[in-house]
Amino acid sequence: MSALLKPSAPSDDPRALVLEAKDRLSLREFKLDEVLGPRDVRIAIHTVGICGSDVHYYTHGAIGPFVVKEPMILGHEASGIVTEIGSDVTSLAVGDRVCMEPGIPDPASRATRLGLYNLDPAVRFWATPPVHGVLRSSVVHPEAFTFKLPDSVSFAAGAMVEPLAVGVHAATKAKGAPGHVAVVIGAGPIGLVTVLAALAAGAARVIVSDVDDTKLAIAAKLGAVSTVNVTQQDLASAVKRETAGWGADVIYECAGSERAIANIFEPLCPGGAVVFVGIPLHPAAYDVSAAMLKEARVEHVFRYAHVFPRCVEMLASGAIDVSSLITRVFPFAESVKAFEIAAGAPKGEVKMQIEMGI
Repeated sequence: MSALLKPSAPSDDPRALVLEAKDRLSLREFKLDEVLGPRDVRIAIHTVGICGSDVHYYTHGAIGPFVVKEPMILGHEASGIVTEIGSDVTSLAVGDRVCMEPGIPDPASRATRLGLYNLDPAVRFWATPPVHGVLRSSVVHPEAFTFKLPDSVSFAAGAMVEPLAVGVHAATKAKGAPGHVAVVIGAGPIGLVTVLAALAAGAARVIVSDVDDTKLAIAAKLGAVSTVNVTQQDLASAVKRETAGWGADVIYECAGSERAIANIFEPLCPGGAVVFVGIPLHPAAYDVSAAMLKEARVEHVFRYAHVFPRCVEMLASGAIDVSSLITRVFPFAESVKAFEIAAGAPKGEVKMQIEMGI
């Protein structure tokens, strides 16, 4: 194991980053008694990514029906070190470096038994009210949703597995054939991991649209990518120019933009697929007739299922490199400041992370 990836000593900091109420965060002692079950592991948290949902809870106090009614610890994109294992754990050992899938479904639910565990209404998902997140020194988590990181995958990359899983789930839903042309609308963190996933899934090239040239510049370095600033160019026209008038085989809507959704089928080729990844803040309408005329296949994703091991393998092999998406790292002591900066949506920032114990 390289010095870069050598596990640091687990943090015993008693504090957690707590969302006290809308627009009010504090870094304070917050005691949680988590009992280690026979099939659980205890993990010292090393790195946590700041997700748009975390920021939205901070700035709005709610996401749809999920309302923060009492103090809640934020954070769900995480990597760490196993410090204790339950009596029946067989796949992990103390000292293993791991990443964690943050949703724990009910194993007996109908959705879980059908393999749709991400759609289980009873799923307990970190930092989704009333479930606490992981911006704290340690957590207890099921072995089944904890994944060992190979030596070649850093803690920072391990904490990127969770957002990457969204992109990989979307690419899986798209069912793009090798050599297809994809469009990704939105160059935020989820849009950019979807670019990486689309390329890994066989896209010959990806056209990325956004309003931020600095984010588009990051996208352009990810591979066979061309970019469109939609404040300066019409996306559908640009796509048709690049595809000899045919259109894109797959369109990933990752911005949750009502305007983009309204015209989502214009850049699509006949028989193509649209995958909705971004969640609009308000109900959004699209042209059903336009979809029918192209016999468009429409898919939706909600989080992910069955993709974490694949994400880890792609990071380990180098098939996907997320390092350029991590644009700023804060120590845990500055986590309130980190969220204040993230809430301002500064240009050029993609994924901010917080490191515990520094």
